[in-house]
Amino acid sequence: MSEERKAAFYPEVLLVDAGAGMDWLERTLGFERKEEHRDDDGNVVHAEMRLDGAVVMLASAGVGREPFASMPAGVAVTYCAIDRVEEVHKRAQEAEADIALELTETDYGSTDFTVRDPEGNLWAFGTYRP
Repeated sequence: MSEERKAAFYPEVLLVDAGAGMDWLERTLGFERKEEHRDDDGNVVHAEMRLDGAVVMLASAGVGREPFASMPAGVAVTYCAIDRVEEVHKRAQEAEADIALELTETDYGSTDFTVRDPEGNLWAFGTYRP
C-alpha cells in the first residue's frame, strides 16, 4: 500500500511578460528556474521557480490552454514562508527593488517584508508558517 501524499498548493502568477518576471525574481530575490516551457511565439506557457524549496508557477497571460488563456494578467499577492527573511530582504534592497513593506516584526511572531515586482504583484516573505 502506498503512502498518501499531502495536498500542496502552488500559486501561479500570470504576467504580461513572464520571461521578464522570471529574470526579475532570479536577479532581485534569488529564485532559481526549474521549468520553462514556451510556445512557438516565445511566450511562457508554464514556468516553475523555486526559493528555499518553495515553488511558484508563472505564465504569460493570454497564452496556453483554456480556461487559463482567457485570464488577464492581474495583481497577485504571493506569500513565501522562509527562514532567511533578512538575507532575502537585504538582496532586494541591494537590487533597489520597490519594497512595499519594510522588514518588520509582527504581533503574531513573524519577521516579514513585502516587495513589489515591475508589474505590481506583491511578493511577501516571512517566518510565519500557517
